[in-house]
Formats: sequence, C-alpha cells, structure tokens
Amino acid sequence: MRVHVVSDVHGRTDALRRAGDGADALICLGDLLLFLDYADSSRGIFADLFGAAAAAQYIALRTAQRFDDARALATRLWAEVPGDRAQIMDAAIAGQYAEIFAAMPTPAYLTYGNVDVPRMWDAHLRPGHRVLDGERAELGGLSFGFVGGGLRSIYRTPNEIDDAEFAAKVEAVGAVDVLCSHIPPDIPELLFDTVAERLERGSRALLDAVHRIQPRYLLFGHVHQPMVASLTIGRTRCVNVGHFRASGAPYVLRW
Repeated sequence: MRVHVVSDVHGRTDALRRAGDGADALICLGDLLLFLDYADSSRGIFADLFGAAAAAQYIALRTAQRFDDARALATRLWAEVPGDRAQIMDAAIAGQYAEIFAAMPTPAYLTYGNVDVPRMWDAHLRPGHRVLDGERAELGGLSFGFVGGGLRSIYRTPNEIDDAEFAAKVEAVGAVDVLCSHIPPDIPELLFDTVAERLERGSRALLDAVHRIQPRYLLFGHVHQPMVASLTIGRTRCVNVGHFRASGAPYVLRW
C-alpha cells in the first residue's frame, strides 16, 4: 500500500493535480486556501482584493507581530470597498476552493486546516473525496484517525477552536495505527518556525495520545519551516509532511 500525504497546499493546484500519481490514495491535512503569500505579495486573496502593495504592507506588519496595526490596516482597506464584506470574502474563497478541489486527486481523505472554512467545503467536494474530523478510516489494513483545525492563537485564523474541543476530537478518534492532524503535538522542536522565528501552537492532547496509544505515525503540517521535521516518541514517528505550496512534493507512506 502506498499513500501520499500533503499539508499546507495554499493554492498550489499545479502540483496538487500530480500529488496522487503512483499512490493508492491521497491524504490532505488542510490549509487549502491562500490568503497571503509571504514570499510573493502579489498572490492570494488579500492581494486580489487590495493589491500587491497593500498586501506587502500587511505582511510586513504581521511579520513584525504588529497584529493590531495589521487589523487596523485591513479595516481601512475594507472601508474603501463597496458591497457586503462577507459576500465578497465568500466569493473569493469559493473561487479558490473551486480550483483546488477540481485539482484534488481521488481517492482522497481530507481534514481541515486552521485557515480553511469548513462550511464551504461541501459545495466543492467531488466523488472520491472523504472529509474526516474526529473520525477514522481503514486503509490497507491500518486504521487512520483524523483531527482537523488549529488552536486559538494571536493570528485569529478562520478555523481555530478551543483546546477542549480539539481534545474531544482526539479522544473520539481513539487508538489508531496512524494519527493525522493539521497541527503538531506540543513539542517545541516541532513548533518553531526557523524562518518566521516564532513558535506556533501545538496540541497537548495529541502529545498525550502519542504517549497513551503509541500509533505507528503521527502525521501533521502547519509549521512551514520547522526546526525538526520528525522525531520519535517510543514507537511513534512524528512527521511534519512538509509545506506543499513550497515543495510541490507529497510525503510518501508505504506499508
């Protein structure tokens, strides 16, 4: 059995079309949308709405962790846009999702990332796409558990949830051979982004599950440039499957 795993797609549809080549199935761990491209300020929903110069300014403020100033800038920019803000954003998100899900291979098992908008997925799913969150599936004789979303943070991304709600989904999955989530367990080496020079949030519930049930693998994404891409806890291999937008290459799992 061969499964390809991707995370943090962020609009990379060209590589996504090929991500399942040679695999029995694709697993996608979320963050499909591209709101901001920190490497190219002309890309993403923010730039499409307000222009590359405004996006560059917004990125600079967020990189400097001046989040209140970044939100104030966004408020000023929105004030100049005619029409209903929610409708405009939904249309922009729907446009990206239409392209992304059209490029998503089948069969694919998906869960949500912290920048995803779960309520908008159903309209774009195709036959062969299965979304799991706090649920499990059997693949090639192994049990896979899926836990989507991110935890509350200063970044206020669209799909952040409380620690207790996240922990309940981990508990609902139970003992599995492969545990799949968007965010890492709460281990500093897996959470530190070496380019952004900051710690992202990780889950204590995931770490507790690793100690308790010892799955063969814990697979995740979220941190684009981690200090450590993988480590082992007991018999569990914890693996950041990579920043798919940057690499265009899936992580390969064989058994």
